[in-house]
Amino acid sequence: MIAFIIGFVVSLVGVLIGTPIMIRVVHRLHYGQYIRQDGPQSHLVKRGTPTMGGVVIVLSIVLGWLVSAIYRHLTQGAPYSITALFVLFVMVAMGALGFIDDFAKVRKKQNEGLSIHGKLIGQILIATVFAIIAVCLPQRDGLSATHPGITGIEHTLISFEGLGKVAAVVLYVIWVNFLLAAWTNAFNLTDGLDGLCTGNSMIAFVAYAFIAFWETKHLAPMAAQAGMTYSVSDPGDLAIIAGCAFAACFGFLWYNTNPALIFMGDTGSLALGGLFAALSIATHTELLAVIIGGLFVIEAMSDVIQISVFHTRHKRVFKMAPIHHHFELCGWSESKVVVRFWMIEMMFAIVGALCFYSNWLVHSPHVL
Repeated sequence: MIAFIIGFVVSLVGVLIGTPIMIRVVHRLHYGQYIRQDGPQSHLVKRGTPTMGGVVIVLSIVLGWLVSAIYRHLTQGAPYSITALFVLFVMVAMGALGFIDDFAKVRKKQNEGLSIHGKLIGQILIATVFAIIAVCLPQRDGLSATHPGITGIEHTLISFEGLGKVAAVVLYVIWVNFLLAAWTNAFNLTDGLDGLCTGNSMIAFVAYAFIAFWETKHLAPMAAQAGMTYSVSDPGDLAIIAGCAFAACFGFLWYNTNPALIFMGDTGSLALGGLFAALSIATHTELLAVIIGGLFVIEAMSDVIQISVFHTRHKRVFKMAPIHHHFELCGWSESKVVVRFWMIEMMFAIVGALCFYSNWLVHSPHVL
């Protein structure tokens, strides 16, 4: 618990100190946000607002976890967590991809950065590297090298093990690619109003901090008592990462709430989406993540529905997609949309956490 608190505090302080510095740097470089001309007209006043604030979020999460890991090593002799390193790798790599996209926007002085194909290629490369490492890296605590390490094909919620080794690996890589692409784009689409993606990310990571902490304190010890190795590797480290992500989003919200002093940009949204996807894979809660991140699913699906219906029937389901813009054009103020969407995501996160807890109650022999 002390290690968790240390990571939380370091990430929070890092964001609170680093964000004003980032704002001054971006102002000096004139790296301001460019706004869509076809969007709500109230957004045009945001033109020139500093962007790339996701850099501070990513660095603060890494710093919080690193200081926590050093503390645990010095006080407990705990080894570094390979699982945590590769979860953080996904976040940093996706953040770097988003940074390239943000940088392209400010250099071109328009709202279009990397092409769709360029961004997709980057996401595929990152997801494939993560999936292959997950398959090839043997887990600790006595499991043989035939057991995949970070996630485990035979342990993941959707199992491909019965299809043969080659087919299982190929389908698993495709599955990981789908998850990372889906969640990074969902978070990216949600980042359209001041504080919207930041607040919802904060809520989602609270749920994952709870899940990973529960796995550490209850599920892993239960497996140990039964003479088994718990299939989730290093859930304690995953709880700390989720806690650091919550703290970083919480601190960044101070500067990102309406009217925003800085935007996280694609640097932040892709990094947070990648981290959310990686945590769902590492904790074996890929399908539960659909509930925990329900608001992000709604945002992404509204965009898919709008595009699909428009191309097939030449009609618009929403006044504008993603759906938060629809409510803006219906007359809701930006702050009302953001707060109500936070409330919706909070309900999704609570339901997701309760589903996880209920499953533990049903399968735990020590509860009743």
